[in-house]
Amino acid sequence: MSEPGAASAGAVPVRGTERLVLRGFTDADREPFAALNADPAVMEHFPEPYGQARSDAFVDRILRRWLERGYGLWALERRDTGAFIGYTGLWPAEFEAPFTPAVEVGWRLAREHWGHGFASEAARESLRFGFTEVGLAEVVSFTATPNERSWRVMERIGLRRVVDGDFDHPGVPEGHRLRRHVLYRLTREQWKASGAT
Repeated sequence: MSEPGAASAGAVPVRGTERLVLRGFTDADREPFAALNADPAVMEHFPEPYGQARSDAFVDRILRRWLERGYGLWALERRDTGAFIGYTGLWPAEFEAPFTPAVEVGWRLAREHWGHGFASEAARESLRFGFTEVGLAEVVSFTATPNERSWRVMERIGLRRVVDGDFDHPGVPEGHRLRRHVLYRLTREQWKASGAT
């Protein structure tokens, strides 16, 4: 069942920023998305890279989430080149943790598009969509503790670290160096107070 104010069933709303188009995934995105998911640098802070089959299954899940929830992950396209560069958007966090169920803002970009502020730009639009169009009261984000690059994105887009919120992600094997995660969150009220609307 969709959240209040969510996009109509079956439709992935297209949104834009100064440099990016946020749109639904297409079959043409599957190959570059699989290449991104197989890149050890991109997947450094995940337990393992994805093969083609797992990457394609993820695209299928992304498309289903829009139908089920009225929110999800967008494919990111550069306005200047038309290139697919990764994803951003909102994703349900439903694993067992002190803060779940929740809705996460996330991103994953191909390595050649790092360092240009694209993740922050797209994630800000995801927050705006979540708070104003979906009607979410809060959005969270989390990552493995060594992933300071993602911490910085979370902080740039206004999320606040929960000081006592570090947790062991149940989807990461016990003893794995990436099991411990940091937690950031932002309420709609905090977002509005920041003037980000």
